[in-house]
Amino acid sequence: MSFDMLQDKIRALKNPTVAGLDPRIEYVPAHIQKKSFEEYGESLMGAADAIWEFNKGLIDALCDVVPAVKPQSAYYENLGWPGMAMLEKTIRYAKEKGLYVIADVKRGDIGTTAAAYAEAWLGVTQVGKTECPVFDADCVTLNGYMGSDAIRPFLDQCSARNKSAFVLAKTSNPSSVELQDMVAGDRLVYTVMGDLIERWGKDTAGKYGYNALGAVVGATHPSVLRELRRRLEHTFFLVPGYGAQGGTAADVRYAFDELGRGAIVNASRSIMCAWKKTGGGGMDYQQAARDAAIQMREELKEYITIL
Repeated sequence: MSFDMLQDKIRALKNPTVAGLDPRIEYVPAHIQKKSFEEYGESLMGAADAIWEFNKGLIDALCDVVPAVKPQSAYYENLGWPGMAMLEKTIRYAKEKGLYVIADVKRGDIGTTAAAYAEAWLGVTQVGKTECPVFDADCVTLNGYMGSDAIRPFLDQCSARNKSAFVLAKTSNPSSVELQDMVAGDRLVYTVMGDLIERWGKDTAGKYGYNALGAVVGATHPSVLRELRRRLEHTFFLVPGYGAQGGTAADVRYAFDELGRGAIVNASRSIMCAWKKTGGGGMDYQQAARDAAIQMREELKEYITIL
């Protein structure tokens, strides 16, 4: 299963981190913006071109430091079709550079709509007699609060194409308590969802023992990370909320098993926007991002040993 591929990459680099590619035009250094705007104007196409150059530079700088990248589709959708074309290019380029790609799309629909989403992000679209890959990510994020109808089409693609998916369980945002911490019988809602994720993914475990369905569990809830890690032995965790949202290396250590496996920690702005703290005006954005990613890796090493 696809999480074997991710865990192999994590072990090879001794780095359980994923760099979020969530770019806004204001995150892009001025010299890159200037070049794109001169060609395309201050337009959606100009912004998309600038972000593509930014993403490409980040991928080049990070591909031998981090095992994975996670583009968030909203930051591309808000640029219309140029942004979505650029997202497809970003995914393809990241995979060419050996990175595992998690498409952060948080889809959560049912039936033929869910099947179409699954085909778009993980599978292929049938055109006549030809199977055409679309975004072809290695993994997606999903919202499972509509139940298994929202998950099954993606799980089918995972099984058929060696892909994987992370399902929201306990998210890092403060208002998550309004629903996810409610009592449901003898459990909290987030534990109900965690149990469902483990059950839905049953019989899809790979060589490391993790199912094709993982769980999103926020770094800002270390006690929940510890609880769910003990509870969900076969579930890989995606841990957002590190860095800018307040999660620390000490917090996220609870996401990992005794071998330092079974989780990957996301950081986005702290890596993408690291150049804003160097005083270099963005000319050094690649080195700044690389340095930030290495610093994060070293911080995690203080608490997590990957075997």
